[in-house]
Amino acid sequence: MSENKSTKLSALLQTMNVEEIEKISGNPYESIVIISKRANQINAMMTEELREKLQEFSMSTDNLEEIQENAEQIEISKYYERLPKPNLLAYQEFLDGQIYFRNPDKEEEEKSAEG
Repeated sequence: MSENKSTKLSALLQTMNVEEIEKISGNPYESIVIISKRANQINAMMTEELREKLQEFSMSTDNLEEIQENAEQIEISKYYERLPKPNLLAYQEFLDGQIYFRNPDKEEEEKSAEG
């Protein structure tokens, strides 16, 4: 692997601190599921946004215009490629307390223990 590629990968990869994420939900596996579900939501939003932007280019009739539009499409695609990956965004939101989550099973257990 070349030095350039490994440098690029290190900016994309991040080690999760299991103890840190366990503190938030009380269970590391539950935390991973929460982060995963949020990452899927972020990915869906980003995909839809990209699809909408690229859809503007789907109706081209002139070859000269098509070449110019392809350059614009490439720029839009490159922009989205440079964005942080959805799993990293979700992980950061989780650590920052920006994700609301609840466990209905735990709530039910607490209610039955009280009553």
